[in-house]
Amino acid sequence: MGRPLPSVSERQGSKMDVRRSSLYSTLDLVPQLEHYARSLPHHRMKSRPSLEALRRASDVEVEKTTTDSGDCSLPVTDTVNEEPQAKDDKAPVRFGWVTGVMVRCMLNIWGVILFLRLSLITSQAGILLTWLIILMSVTVTSVTALSISAIATNGRVTSGGAYFMISRSLGPEIGGPIGMVFSFANALACALNTVGFAEVVSDLLQEYGVTIVDPINDIRIVGIVTVTVLLLISLAGMEWESKTQILFFIILLISFSNYLVGTVIPPSEEKQAKGIFGYRSEIFVQNLTPDWRGPQGNFFELFAIFFPSAIGILSGANISGDLKDPATAIPKGTLMAIFWTTVSYLVISVTAGACVLRDASGNITDILTGNITDGCVGLGCELGWNFTECIQTQTCEYGLANSSKLLGQLSGFYHLITAGVFAASLSSALGFLVSAPKVFQCLCRDNIYPYIGFFAKGYGKNDEPLRAYLLCYVIAIAFILIAELNTIAALISNFFLCSYSLINFSCFHASITNSPGWRPSFHYYSKWTALFGAVISVVLMFLFTWWAALTTLCIIFFLFGYVNYNKPKVNWGSSVQAGTYNMALSYSVALSGVEDHVKNFRPQCLVLTGPPNQRPALVDFVASFTKHTSLMICGNIIMAQDRQSHPQDATDWLLKWLNKRKVRSFYTPFTADSLRLGARHLLQASGLGKLKSNTLVLGFKANWRDSSPESIEDYINTINDTFDSNFCLCILRMMDGLDISDQFHSEVNQAFEHDETVENDDQQSPEGESADELSDKDDSDQIKTVFQNDQGKKTIDVYWIADDGGLTLLVPYLLTRRKHWHRSKVRVFIVGDEQNMEEGRNEMIALLKRFRLDFNDVIVMTDSERRPHDKNLRRFVDSVAPFRLYDEENEGVSIQELRQSAPWKISDKEFEAFKLKSERKVRLNEIIRRNSQHAALVLVSLPVPHSDCPSALYMAWLDTLTCGLHCPAVLIRGNQQNVLTYYCQ
Repeated sequence: MGRPLPSVSERQGSKMDVRRSSLYSTLDLVPQLEHYARSLPHHRMKSRPSLEALRRASDVEVEKTTTDSGDCSLPVTDTVNEEPQAKDDKAPVRFGWVTGVMVRCMLNIWGVILFLRLSLITSQAGILLTWLIILMSVTVTSVTALSISAIATNGRVTSGGAYFMISRSLGPEIGGPIGMVFSFANALACALNTVGFAEVVSDLLQEYGVTIVDPINDIRIVGIVTVTVLLLISLAGMEWESKTQILFFIILLISFSNYLVGTVIPPSEEKQAKGIFGYRSEIFVQNLTPDWRGPQGNFFELFAIFFPSAIGILSGANISGDLKDPATAIPKGTLMAIFWTTVSYLVISVTAGACVLRDASGNITDILTGNITDGCVGLGCELGWNFTECIQTQTCEYGLANSSKLLGQLSGFYHLITAGVFAASLSSALGFLVSAPKVFQCLCRDNIYPYIGFFAKGYGKNDEPLRAYLLCYVIAIAFILIAELNTIAALISNFFLCSYSLINFSCFHASITNSPGWRPSFHYYSKWTALFGAVISVVLMFLFTWWAALTTLCIIFFLFGYVNYNKPKVNWGSSVQAGTYNMALSYSVALSGVEDHVKNFRPQCLVLTGPPNQRPALVDFVASFTKHTSLMICGNIIMAQDRQSHPQDATDWLLKWLNKRKVRSFYTPFTADSLRLGARHLLQASGLGKLKSNTLVLGFKANWRDSSPESIEDYINTINDTFDSNFCLCILRMMDGLDISDQFHSEVNQAFEHDETVENDDQQSPEGESADELSDKDDSDQIKTVFQNDQGKKTIDVYWIADDGGLTLLVPYLLTRRKHWHRSKVRVFIVGDEQNMEEGRNEMIALLKRFRLDFNDVIVMTDSERRPHDKNLRRFVDSVAPFRLYDEENEGVSIQELRQSAPWKISDKEFEAFKLKSERKVRLNEIIRRNSQHAALVLVSLPVPHSDCPSALYMAWLDTLTCGLHCPAVLIRGNQQNVLTYYCQ
């Protein structure tokens, strides 16, 4: 019988943390939101039971748990550290889409350009081209808003606004520069709007004959006082700031109403003298077409003047951390703000163009009496006014083309428009003053740039960036004191356009990478419109102010270069990562269809390092000739009995160790019963398509004399399997051994050697340590090896004893392309006789030249056939003595019985059969020690093991070839296929 289902009341439950189990097991949990809430602030992700726990849970344990619990719920074992339910008066302020986004965006879009410049743009461009300018600007902002909406609905958006969206989409390399530039641009925009307000106040003071000091200093004084008041409002908290913005919004709505009412009120003679005649078809028709005037009399100059009015579309997104539901509020609020502000701009331009002449004198005496129009110029003549004199002398002070205060003159009550100007400029300044610190705080918390973490601290229930507010205030005051910001204004427009371009590109890039994580709930966007928005934003940057565009790009590239160089340790699942995966996958598949060619051969190495941090010399050696050239895979064969002691997250911190060491390598752990079995599987399975290893690199088993016979057999059989798999082989031997610690017994492959000389004696055992602790220790203790040192003019000695296809020559050539080895001289030693020594040397030099290898130093070994010294030969015989059967001395015991009991040992017959080969190995070692004692590296052709050669004897050969050297020695052998060619095709 199944357990009863919980009642409705049980399912609803309370707000307590109760973890429900699934139908499968009381340990297995049903899906819960908290399990996926890693990104929620002030929370840590709840943990599910591990697979191991589920697999090990017996039926008895499950039954006991069910009986003890009394229902299907589990006791709380891993609760989230939630704070008690906050009281209403302590809850942080959160805004909806109307007050948080729409009103805020509308206030920042409605700026001083609407009141002071739109009429002048309409007079020069005409109504039609003004509408085109407005609609082109709206096209850019609307496409950007669609991209913002898509990004904002692709998961939870916290504080940081545009910076957060770009950085989490394109990564820190692009997000960091934009966050820095965008924060600075918002601070400058606050200064600009404050100066705009101060200029209007200064003009009003001059109209009434009042001056504080002088016009320029008046702007500075009013600006500083204004921005200080705005700072105090901001420091009071988002609730007060929001109420202030609502007040400004109401004032603006009253101003617009006042303006629209004024257009339908019959104009007085004073207004007619200023060119205002109400709605007239002839005025509308005349103002449809452009009338270019002055140095700014062209389409793109006017476009550049108007476009900064559209930069406020990100104001709502910039306070994303203060919104109740950013995914709903940002799309709805931003798009509605764009719609209503666009309508307002279009309505004001067409109503002004239908009511006001371009030129008027303002003199009431210019009214025409009777029907006398002789010599009268302009449309005013038909309306009963003669503005000919001021038109011809270009001294008209009023009209659509001359007065920046036209909207006030056209409205019902002039001072309400002045109040609108104040509200527009102050609301924009306040909006930018709030946006800049919010974005900068998020940037500081990401630790992408140094020395800015001080400004990351938040205060109060809303996590207010008070320090960042003060920084923005200081920047604003610095530029307010300049009081001449035309140059900076051009930079600001470019900064915002650059941000728009990258937001659109983020949306486009995330769409084309086909990442499964790109799932925006807002579907009304297109990757092609996003790409169009990105391109057109860059084009507009150069059309507006080319030098400002270049300056912006230079700043972006500098900040990008810094982040790219430092490579911050963040992982945001950016679309760049998804794009990199797509490219790697596409190129790997494409590469699979390309046939191999000897000219493109690369030694793609599978390196049996064990944990890479245990054998740094082996890692550094292979990285020296594979970095930026070919594939490197560090393989760690974990013995089955040691699997439980292997940390589960060891792969992550070992990769971090490799990255910190600047080694370009993959890491592959593999569990097996023996070295041979693990190596065999790695040889077959490691790699992808043509990115597959073709060379196995081993460490030399220096402790072979003290090892168990089975481990020697395992090691030699691994070499045999390598050649059976048609792989090349390299064996590295270091004078002091490879392992840096002999205390990591569970981690070190016992098929290699223990340390002969421990380089770091103070390392602790990993038993009882977490992987994080090991990671911290390994990251801070990067032990330097000989392969990381500058080798100077030391030699690389290559003993090319057997023709293996050229790998023995290719590896030292690749080494000399690295900065640590580029001054090293390669010497090639070959076998020859005295009679033909010079001829053999010349032939080898000719071959090396055809291979285009710059190895001119060729030495012919003419004495390699001589018998070795007795003491050296005796040393070799003594080394293999423990591994001999001495079957001829054991009378009455058959060799088969001895072989069964010790198959790795050497019979007397085998020892005699391979005696000559053994002597040659001893003699070659004598030559190597004589010639290469001061070399930086020695490479010797590896003898291919014979099928009938005992493992112990072959191991003794390898030992003999490389013993007695103070430098690293490499036994190397190609797979007998050419890796070098002197043909061009």
